[in-house]
Amino acid sequence: MGRHFGDLAKIRHIITYSLSPFEQRAFPNYFSKGIPNVWRRVTASFFKVAPPMTLMYLTYTWGNSVHEQGKKKNLADFENDE
Repeated sequence: MGRHFGDLAKIRHIITYSLSPFEQRAFPNYFSKGIPNVWRRVTASFFKVAPPMTLMYLTYTWGNSVHEQGKKKNLADFENDE
């Protein structure tokens, strides 16, 4: 029924190495290096990301409020109808 996905092509002169999932550590240095690195990256990019996101949020809420006001009927237009 054909070849398996890993055997689709035979590549010469390329050596691949792999490590068993039972031999590697899933979260090495997670608390000692990972969390401080995330904090450093967030604080470094906060002032680049926060102002445009705030501006877009304010524009979105303003647009929604204008849309909702435009959907309302003006009751003064219908006072003389019977």
